[in-house]
Amino acid sequence: MATDSRIHFWKRNTKVPGRFLKDTPKSNSTQNVKSKKASSFLEFARSTNDAWDIDDEEDEDLLMGAAPPAPVPHSRPTVPTFLPTQPDSDSESHPSDTLGPLRSEPCHDQQMSDDRSTNGRVVRSNSEAQLNTSSVRSSLQKQQSLPVRPIVPLVARISDQNSSGAPPMTIREKTRLDKFRQLLASPNTDLEELRTHSWSGIPREVRPITWRLLSGYLPANMERREQVLQRKRDEYFGFIEQYYHSRTDEHHRDTYRQIHIDIPRTNPLIPLFQQALVQEVFERILFIWAIRHPASGYVQGINDLVTPFFVVFLSEFVEEDVENFEMSGLSLDTQRNIEADSFWCMSKLLDGIQDNYTFAQPGIQIKVKALEELVSRIDEDIHNHFQKCEVEYLQFAFRWMNNLLMRELPLRCTIRLWDTYQAESEGFSHFHQYVCAAFLIKWRKEILSMLDFQGLLMLLQNLPTIHWGNEEVGLLLAEAYRLKYMFADAPNHYRR
Repeated sequence: MATDSRIHFWKRNTKVPGRFLKDTPKSNSTQNVKSKKASSFLEFARSTNDAWDIDDEEDEDLLMGAAPPAPVPHSRPTVPTFLPTQPDSDSESHPSDTLGPLRSEPCHDQQMSDDRSTNGRVVRSNSEAQLNTSSVRSSLQKQQSLPVRPIVPLVARISDQNSSGAPPMTIREKTRLDKFRQLLASPNTDLEELRTHSWSGIPREVRPITWRLLSGYLPANMERREQVLQRKRDEYFGFIEQYYHSRTDEHHRDTYRQIHIDIPRTNPLIPLFQQALVQEVFERILFIWAIRHPASGYVQGINDLVTPFFVVFLSEFVEEDVENFEMSGLSLDTQRNIEADSFWCMSKLLDGIQDNYTFAQPGIQIKVKALEELVSRIDEDIHNHFQKCEVEYLQFAFRWMNNLLMRELPLRCTIRLWDTYQAESEGFSHFHQYVCAAFLIKWRKEILSMLDFQGLLMLLQNLPTIHWGNEEVGLLLAEAYRLKYMFADAPNHYRR
């Protein structure tokens, strides 16, 4: 049953996975093809489609043709426990397409049991389903009296509180905040001490200035900070005036077009990033960076790296509910400052990992190979399991390196993760490999339970981190720190 459900999910369609082709007769030969497993990775890839843009008219036709489900009243929205992550763009070929044939046959003789088909389903309790009519009517009246606001799924919430609901500020957190403020207020900030305190997380109130300092954008000397900020912001908008008009030139047209396509795909579940004003900011940032770095230019995935900086610098002016904040509510000068600071801090980050995005992306190739070597030493069972299922590390870890796990973790977790990356020496370029290894080992039980290529690859591309918060990220980082010092020699063979 589980195998059948996965086969139906990956029905081939030119628009989107899982959609039935309209007006297609179901012949016996077609049914035989559907029931047959993919015998190679190339066959599996051909039978799937990771399309992102969906035709609205096709959606309406499908919705009209489907019978509407019976409404079940409930008091709160139910969040599924297994939510797919944001898909990659399909306009650029994936490196896994160049790999050799990989079979999707079971790794062992045993087959997956039928009761797996219930995994990921949401079962509503009787207490939720049995609501009296009066309570439903009163709740509807209250909803109608309130202003309509978009519902942000848990995966897209930017709040850095734990999912378990930690208190807003404990005594320990107040002490840490005071220590940060003391460091930042000194005439010459001790950056090493600031990194030490930032490793375990930076308080939200001081995160923007701390990120500017740790990224090298701001000087440690307090007297020079305002002058440097003004000069760098003016320099960025000088680039805008000098280069941005060339986006329609033949030489830069393809670059701008790809950026323009990718921006709406950046965090599509968060209303903030769907605002036209915010998307224009991202387009300017990415286009200016691309033409100033011709060795790499713009590469898909770089668009994700702007979002943490943008959100952190925006948080200086937003107390809460960043997901729904209207950017137009800020003054023009504030908008310009957030845009310029996001550009320069993203540029500082990319300076350390630019070989990830040059031709053939050699930096990512090296990091994925280093991850494979590291995992073979850390957990031989997982490594051997991948070999039995003929799953290549590049097929799932390429995205982990290209997007720095941003497609695997909620944005709130990425921001907490980057606190540590900024505090670590070579955090984005080297320590990230150990985080990826710890992240892989975290799902050891689930990985070893998947006995075929297709199921294993789907698991690795849709790991359920929707409920993660600071606590889970902290444990992940602690494990990565342990691995770094226990297996420090593992990736040395692949480091340049």
